[in-house]
Amino acid sequence: MLNHIVIMGRLARDPELRRTGSGIAVTSFTLAVDRDFAPKDGGERETDWIDCVAWRQTGEFVSKYFTKGRMAVVSGRLQIRTWTDKDGNKRRSAEVVADNVYFGDSKRDDHAGSAYGGYSAPAQNYGGSNGGYSAPAPAGSYGSYGAPASAPASDFAMLEEDDAQLPF
Repeated sequence: MLNHIVIMGRLARDPELRRTGSGIAVTSFTLAVDRDFAPKDGGERETDWIDCVAWRQTGEFVSKYFTKGRMAVVSGRLQIRTWTDKDGNKRRSAEVVADNVYFGDSKRDDHAGSAYGGYSAPAQNYGGSNGGYSAPAPAGSYGSYGAPASAPASDFAMLEEDDAQLPF
């Protein structure tokens, strides 16, 4: 079966890092995710508050680099937990178990602008599906910022006004 979810939103509060009895890191956080559509009456979009949990290196990464208000992209699986409350009632809750967490904004954005403005900061994925996490791209990589000034010009050729030179 397939259970994969990708969400993007802002952290509603600072992540909370805890450790299990055996020392495994687990970080809980909540993303505020705006819905894609606005009400017909022209009002504001509704927001969903989605609980997320990240384990091991991914949890440590989230705890270290993310704070309230930062934009995050979370890739993982949806998990439904059943539990009994203090009054003996059976309860259910849904949460996203994060396999990968990426920066959805850049530090320079300073949390300004709308949830859909700005751009994704370049990131590298470490660890794949077993506790993967994203870290800032190393110096010299340029991601979505544009090519570096030292890019070799010999790879490009100027085309004349004539479209006949185009390969398509």
